[in-house]
Order: sequence, then structure tokens, then C-alpha cells
Amino acid sequence: MSPQDLLARHPELWRRATRHPFLDGVRDGSLPEEAFRRWLVQDYHFVRGLLPAQAYVLAASPRPDQRVLASGLVGLVGELDWFEEHARSRGLSLEVAVHPTCRAYVDFLRGLRELPYAAQITALWACERAYLDAWSSASPGAPAYREFVEHWTQPGFAEYVAGLEACARRALGSASPSERATAEEAFCRVADYEAAFWEMTWEGGRR
Repeated sequence: MSPQDLLARHPELWRRATRHPFLDGVRDGSLPEEAFRRWLVQDYHFVRGLLPAQAYVLAASPRPDQRVLASGLVGLVGELDWFEEHARSRGLSLEVAVHPTCRAYVDFLRGLRELPYAAQITALWACERAYLDAWSSASPGAPAYREFVEHWTQPGFAEYVAGLEACARRALGSASPSERATAEEAFCRVADYEAAFWEMTWEGGRR
């Protein structure tokens, strides 16, 4: 089983994770401002939670995977700065309650440290691949949101996702049948959480 096999085995689940009216609104400019503001604040909190979760994956990783995972941690620190800058420019407070949907997703990712490494790295790859695919679906983006589309579709991010996929491929290739089953379950849960996150940002945001 490979990461590509997982995408092929769960096409509808992946579609829900990477296609949503929120993204359609980013592409055509119809996204309600309230929904965008909700997304920006909650995604900031998600990245804050992902940072320590990914540190656990790095701690469990074999030597060949460490450079990719370490580069991702540095990228997340920079992304927090990026979110904070955009929040300031829009007059948004980041000191707000974390939405239960965001909290549940972060708690799941933090709990990955209890799972086999193959499941940890597969879940992390799925998380980042979902964002690459989702924002690619919104490309090129309406002018108001183009910077955000470009941020998650730039070649550097795509290369990082490809690096995670290579790590997951190696881990799955040497995993036991039970570890592969756990990794597939983790992949599916990430897809479910991604779909729920888009819905959370969208709820109450329609004009």
C-alpha cells in the first residue's frame, strides 16, 4: 500500500476533504468576509496545534525522514508569523476560543504519537496534501484571496508535500499489515477532519 493507493481507494472521502463552497468562493470572489475571517483565526489555532504534533512525528522518525520533517517545523513557525501579520492587517484578534471542530482535529493529531510511525507520517502527509489539493482547486483565486491561494500552491510547498509522500511511502512499504490498517484509518480520519474544518469555517457565512 502506498499513499497514492489511499487516494485511489477513497476518492469520495478525498473529494469532500478538498472541495467545498468555501474554496469555490475563494476562486470566484463570492466568499463571505465572515467565513474568511473565521477560517483565518481558526487555521492559526490549527497551525499552533500542528507544530507540537509534528515535533512528535519528527522524534519518532527514522534518519532519512528527519530533514523533511524538520524543514516542515521551521515552515510552521514562519506560517504562524504570516497568520499573525494578516490578522493584524485586518484588525482581527487571535485571542478567541478554539472552535470544537478545530480542537478535535488538533487533539487527533497530537494523539498520533501513540500510533505506529507509518500512521503518523501518513496522517501528516494527508493533512498537507489535502491543503495542496484544496487550494489548488481554488486557483488562481479572486484578487482578494490570491495571496492565500499562491501560498499553498507554490512550488516549495508542493515539493514539501512530495517529500512527505516519499517518507510515507517508505514507512508503508516496511509496515506490517496491522500497521498499514492503522495508517489507512488515520488517513481517513484526516480527510474527515479536513471536510469538517471547511464546513466549520463556512457555517453561518452565507450571504
